Amino acid sequence: MGVLSHLQPQSVFHYFEEICQIPHGSGNVKQISDYLKQFADSRGLECIQDEMFNVIIIKEATQGYEEEEAIILQGHMDMVAVKKPDCDIDMTKEPLQLYIEDGRIRAGGTSLGGDDGIAVAYALALLDAQDISHPRLEVVLTVDEETGMEGAKEIDLSMLRGRRLINLDQEEEGVIITSCAGGARVDVSVPVCTERVDRESVQAVNIQVSGLMGGHSGMEIHKGRGNANCLLGRILKGASERFGIRLITMYGGQADNAIPREASALVVVDITHINELISYVKDSENSIRQELGDRDAGFTAVCEVTDEQAVSDGCSAEYDCSGNSIKCIDEASTDRALNCLCKLPNGVIAMSPDLEGLVQTSLNLGVIAHKEDDLCYSYAVRSSVNEDRERLCEQMTEIAARSGAKAQVRNAYPGWAYRKDSPLREAVIQVYEQMYGKKPVLQAIHAGLECGILASKIEGLDCVSIGPDMADVHTAEESLDIASVQRTWEYLLHILAYRLDSV
Repeated sequence: MGVLSHLQPQSVFHYFEEICQIPHGSGNVKQISDYLKQFADSRGLECIQDEMFNVIIIKEATQGYEEEEAIILQGHMDMVAVKKPDCDIDMTKEPLQLYIEDGRIRAGGTSLGGDDGIAVAYALALLDAQDISHPRLEVVLTVDEETGMEGAKEIDLSMLRGRRLINLDQEEEGVIITSCAGGARVDVSVPVCTERVDRESVQAVNIQVSGLMGGHSGMEIHKGRGNANCLLGRILKGASERFGIRLITMYGGQADNAIPREASALVVVDITHINELISYVKDSENSIRQELGDRDAGFTAVCEVTDEQAVSDGCSAEYDCSGNSIKCIDEASTDRALNCLCKLPNGVIAMSPDLEGLVQTSLNLGVIAHKEDDLCYSYAVRSSVNEDRERLCEQMTEIAARSGAKAQVRNAYPGWAYRKDSPLREAVIQVYEQMYGKKPVLQAIHAGLECGILASKIEGLDCVSIGPDMADVHTAEESLDIASVQRTWEYLLHILAYRLDSV
């Protein structure tokens, strides 16, 4: 018996639990893709699996719906695979540890992958069912949505008949998404040189920020939550100016589209400044905590002297701490790396002039990593205005160049523009009103969906996005509301049974 086997709708939760047993973080999708292909083949369904491991599964219409236009159901099979620092699960190889708490499904120590595993589960339940009325279903399940929508960019949809697409990547029940932002990734590489310093004259110190809420870099970027990478950079820059610290290494965050909760740096400081540095970090913690207020009340910053073994554990082979000296990044490179980090923008850049409360342009420093001879900063950039996105990427490239760094823009994707004439949108609104006696909320979002890319491949594509309630996606606190999954399932079934061609 599975953890979710007693839940309704049983078929949806059965497939969701099966999916959670298969590691499927972005970039690690072959196994889940092969599972989907085997599912289709074993049921005699037409299936296409491309070289990127995107999967398309087609099920013909049930009796009485043969003349209805085909419906495309779409979601992505990859998830943001993040975990708590003390979690020892290998998310590239091991299953998620599901449990139920307060009516919600969670995963022990890791993200859940409800985004967008629930779309896959809905689709498989529909494809497996023999007693559900529907037109021809064309299920499109893409890969690596979370890292730049690479699957949607490369997928061939020329064989599809449908011109109406229901995206199942929405995270709030009762809200129908009608448009979304486009985006890009920007990778900034700061070259660093190293030198050896006398172990007798310096002390290795670990500076860490933690306790932040984090969150989705599109859905929660406007909430004023702290970005661990940026806050660490701010503390380090101040410490560098005051005490001449030098970096040994620096790292933070797990995904560029998630607001990072923790970040750390191993540094060396002259032994005469140790106590001053510890006091400075404590003062910075108090100051930043006051700035964040209730938006991120758990923020902490810690400065700890490390022992010799800890220093060795924190150094790679290229940055050894052996003998009578410690190999660290030199003063000029430390200054360059911290200046670049602190000069690059982060957070909300502009709000929409047309829709109150909607972010128009933003960016998030999701990951800091130390790779050989470079410190690397990875950003997710979003905007509902393509020109603004391009301008922001150009600005970042110029700032990086002035700091002696190099910026690479990759995985740019278009936004999904609002369509004034949308028969599909009118139909799903009517179905919602019939079921609940009220209108659903129509919303544009700052997060990215694949609808814009897919619409560029299918002329006249009419899209909406729906889904059940989720919380804290892209974090280890992610959860999925059980009752909402069932209501959204029933809503989806009513939409498929609705005579859309009569709208």
